[in-house]
Amino acid sequence: MKHLIGGALTLVLSTAASAETFKADVWADNWFALYANRSLVAEDRISINTERSFNAESFTFQAERPFMLALIAKDFKENDTGLEYIGTNKQQMGDGGVILQVKDAAGNIVAVSDKDWRCKVIHEAPLNKSCAKERTPRVGEGPCGFEASEPPRGWTAEYFDDSDWPRATEYKKRQVRPKDGYDKVDWHRKAEFIWGPDLETNNTLICRLIVN
Repeated sequence: MKHLIGGALTLVLSTAASAETFKADVWADNWFALYANRSLVAEDRISINTERSFNAESFTFQAERPFMLALIAKDFKENDTGLEYIGTNKQQMGDGGVILQVKDAAGNIVAVSDKDWRCKVIHEAPLNKSCAKERTPRVGEGPCGFEASEPPRGWTAEYFDDSDWPRATEYKKRQVRPKDGYDKVDWHRKAEFIWGPDLETNNTLICRLIVN
């Protein structure tokens, strides 16, 4: 069930009396979707097909604790070479990064993006960074190889086993260089930018965190 309150999307995850209302802020380079216990909470309003889709999203949702937060984040790429501005003098690998925070109705922080999240990279390209210097980069040829997989079945569910996923890698603001929308949010000091181990070649990742 969805409600539009004050211009913010609220997704009701539970009708139980113990369900709480939470407020989330997310900034991603370039796109994200967030789930709580398998239900879609929100996704970036700007399509991943938009090359420079920098913006922050703020929204509310209801859930009963404990609940599982599951995040998919994507950096823009023109194709499976993992490059952007292909064929121009700006041809390059993009770089990702996401930061988020969740507060309860009293304004207390209940979750932030940090190394406690477990993240799995499901699209990596190029496999050799020299691909960015190719005059005519071709998907899967020479240095422009890639690895891609679909998210595993049930990955947004609380019962899914993510124990073999690595921890998220934390990054400093100067490494991610956040743009439009980031400064519109008052970020908690414990909220960190996270991504896979390589900001440039990790193009899509899925991450999970239990909120107690």
